[in-house]
Amino acid sequence: MNLLAVDFGNLHEILRNLYEDMMPLCSSMTGVAKGMAGLGALFYVAAKVWQALARAEPIDVYPLLRPFAIGLCIMFFPSFVLGTINSVMSPVVKGTHTLLEGQTFDMNKYRQQKDKLEYEAMLRNPETAYLVSDEVFDKQLEDLGWTPSDLATMMGMYMDRSAYNVKKMVKDWFRELLEILFQAAALVIDTIRTFFLIVLAILGPIAFAISVYDGFQSTLTQWITRYISVYLWLPVSDLFSSILARIQVLMLQQDIEALSDPNFIPDSSNTVYIIFMIIGIVGYFTIPTVAGWIIQAGGLGGMNRNLSKTATTGGNLAGAAAGAATGNISGKLIKK
Repeated sequence: MNLLAVDFGNLHEILRNLYEDMMPLCSSMTGVAKGMAGLGALFYVAAKVWQALARAEPIDVYPLLRPFAIGLCIMFFPSFVLGTINSVMSPVVKGTHTLLEGQTFDMNKYRQQKDKLEYEAMLRNPETAYLVSDEVFDKQLEDLGWTPSDLATMMGMYMDRSAYNVKKMVKDWFRELLEILFQAAALVIDTIRTFFLIVLAILGPIAFAISVYDGFQSTLTQWITRYISVYLWLPVSDLFSSILARIQVLMLQQDIEALSDPNFIPDSSNTVYIIFMIIGIVGYFTIPTVAGWIIQAGGLGGMNRNLSKTATTGGNLAGAAAGAATGNISGKLIKK
């Protein structure tokens, strides 16, 4: 079973299409919002005019335009409000995604080069060549005779090769498991982000209508800051993935440089790689907090705490599994 058979790129594309498909639902809320905003504008203008008349002061017309400006935003909410915000923020998303694609391409290129050099390094070593090459294994078997010592050597070669294949299969499976957890963490963040954006977009006209009433003016700014903060989750996620990919590129370059030495014996434990995968899994759940640093948005503190708690629990489980796996492999290597 290949754990990485799931195409996470298509899943992220589905979430983007879901957001675009749900946007027309905003129009169903504009009718209700226009009624609420019209009633609020009536009360707002009447209160301001009566206050000015009661105090024998001239009527300031400029503040009275605020409800009408909000009404225009409600009438053209999908195109004027959401379209403007998304158009301004879209270049940020595209820029960070382009950066991620560049780093990921480099990482895959260096990973293939490292695997090839590691195979060649093990093939150069007579003690490990038969473990990775069928031709060398068959040739060594042909060179052996049928004496008891040769039969014992042959049995040992079969056992070593089987143990190497099993150990390699376990390490590859565990690496794929961490990679799928890493991709799943990114998908969880993107799914929650899409859900929040859809809810904020559909109920946005209601928030704008409520902001017309006295005492609820902050609802408008709070909605805008929360929408932009949640929208920034994806760029921050791409930047975080780019940083991790760059770290892996530097690690692969260091390994490639070491493998260029003919006397270097490769270490296939991948312990450092596993550690960075665990860091990445935990780090993904800090993205809402980082996005909140860029633009301050209230009302998301409880959600951030829940994500942080989930990340801590997941990190502890992944760390325990990684420690058990690497410890078991290291113990077997020490015994040998």
